[in-house]
Formats: sequence, C-alpha cells, structure tokens
Amino acid sequence: MKYGVVLFATDETIAPAVLGPALEERGFESLFVPEHSHIPASREGPAPGGGDLPRHFHRTIDVFVTLAVVAATTSRLGLATGVALPAERDVIHTAKQVASLDLVSGGRAMFGVGVGWNREEARDHGIDPRERGKVLDEKLAAMVAIWTEELAEYHGEYVDFDPMYCWPKPVQAPHPPIYVGGGSDAALRRLRDHGDAWLPDTFDVETYRRVRSWLSDQGRAGVPFTAFGADPDALDPTGFDEVGVERVAFWVDPVAERDVLRRLDAIAERWLR
Repeated sequence: MKYGVVLFATDETIAPAVLGPALEERGFESLFVPEHSHIPASREGPAPGGGDLPRHFHRTIDVFVTLAVVAATTSRLGLATGVALPAERDVIHTAKQVASLDLVSGGRAMFGVGVGWNREEARDHGIDPRERGKVLDEKLAAMVAIWTEELAEYHGEYVDFDPMYCWPKPVQAPHPPIYVGGGSDAALRRLRDHGDAWLPDTFDVETYRRVRSWLSDQGRAGVPFTAFGADPDALDPTGFDEVGVERVAFWVDPVAERDVLRRLDAIAERWLR
C-alpha cells in the first residue's frame, strides 16, 4: 500500500518548499493539493461536509505553482492535483502546465480532476454549472490529444481548435495518469471513458467492490483506486487490498508549520513504520 497526504496549500500554512522534503523524509509517497481559483461571497450550494466554509478554501495558492515548488525540493514524491477543476480552466494552458510539471519533475505528475462543488465559482468562469461535467469531459479528451499528438486537433461542443503544436510533451507515456474524483453515475462514466485511476472520498469497501465489478463489466478491470482524504485516526483499511486500493491519501489540516509537521510525524509513526 502507498500512503500520501492531502493538504490545502495556502498562505497561512506550511510552505511548499518545507512540506515536500518533510513528506519524503517521513516516507510518504505522494502529495495531493486541492484547487479553487476563488470563492464567491455568495453561495447556493452547501459547503462540503456542511456548516461554514473553512477559511483555507478562501486562501489557496495556485496548485501548479505549489507543485512546481515541491517538485524542485524533492526527488521521489508523486505530485498530484487533488482535485483540479479543468472545466474552469483554459484547456490549452492547463495541458501545457500538466506536461511542464511532468517534465520538470522527471515524470512525477498525477492529474486529479473533478467537476467541483461550487456552482458560483464555475459560473464566474463563464461555465453553466449544469454543464460543467460535459465541459470537463471534453477538456480531458482535448488535453489527451494535446499530450499525445504532435499535431493536435479537437472539435467538440465546448472545446474547438484546429491542428496546432503544443510542447512540451509529458515524460510519462502516454501521459500523466488522470485520477477521476467523485462517486456519482456521471463521475463513474467519466472514470470509464477518460480516467486512469479512481479518486473516491468514500472508504466503504462494499462501494469499492461494486465499482470494481462495474468497471470490469465495462472492460476497465485494472483501474487502481486511491482512498482520498482519509482520517488517519479512524480509517479501517480491511479489504482494501482485495478491491484494488493502491493508495491511501490522508487528510492533513492546513495549519501552522510546526503543527503540520507534528501531524505528519504521528501519521508516519502509525502507518509507515
């Protein structure tokens, strides 16, 4: 089993240049960094988990800047968006950023994606929230074309470009793995059609078993799972190996540096020793 960490990168928590080496020194395999471009002041939908939206959602550092700093200060750590919101992003720039991260890190990029829960955030980017899943699907297909074709071309309802050159190409072949977040029917179809791995925020083995069976029926039997955002104090991993969970990514609160380091020590002592 591999063990990673999920941590919001903000201006108020541990710096990326400190975090990356701290993770490697303790034996963690990967870092997943969530993304929000901004948080609109008004909101229709509830915050994840209910209640008031935690402060760190408002203060995120750009995810690719964060991971580039971590790449420059580490040599083995997997560098993952967890999750990025490509529906809100320019597809060509995002493809270049992912490929560039993979290049400068020597092939360590992992592209975790989701539709995002914040409808107002999507709307501010000119995306109809009701269509953000369809937009994401097209952008994923277009990015794969950019990464894998010397002369890339894509024509869809939401993404449309004529033949073009876009470099660098990723180090990993055919491209950095796409980790699809979410457990809805639409997210699972996205996993089947565009994903290389599943990034569920549930830890129920029966759910894993059901999805594994469905993927097998769809001809995608080998898709690995990463249990995303797990509580290291409460997680029971019994049955994870059986259903193909390759990694657990533990949630770490984005607090002061000394407190993050203490938390990493405690998780490493329990799970990595």
